Amino acid sequence: MKKLFSVLILATIAFTSVIGQNTQPVEPVKQDNPNAPVIKFESEVHNYGKVPINGDGSCQFKFTNTGKEPLILSNVKASCGCTVPSWPKEPIPPGGSGVIDVKYTTMNRAHTINKSITVFSNASNNTVILRLEGEVYEDPAAPKTE
Repeated sequence: MKKLFSVLILATIAFTSVIGQNTQPVEPVKQDNPNAPVIKFESEVHNYGKVPINGDGSCQFKFTNTGKEPLILSNVKASCGCTVPSWPKEPIPPGGSGVIDVKYTTMNRAHTINKSITVFSNASNNTVILRLEGEVYEDPAAPKTE
């Protein structure tokens, strides 16, 4: 009787420890929407090359919705305050295109440009990072501001 009781206790402990290991919540399986919008940029990098201090820091990132549903840009954020993006607020229909305008401040000092702009949308590729590259240099012919 003692052996049977001992075996039952051991079996209960083993069963309990096996069940206790499977208590992790099961993550829902993400199902891809085959009709989801897809944002496709002509280029994800804009290289200014060399720009003088106080030079033109404007550029555009052109994109197309290659998906089957309307594309909505929910937010476009720059990595710092010297970069200001503006984007279309209305939905972009399938096959439609749009532009993200960017103004980068090239004032005050010579420096290397290495900035990012993060685009958030309802597309299947819902987060896209755009890059700004280049160099701001001091133009010796430019008038000095004091």
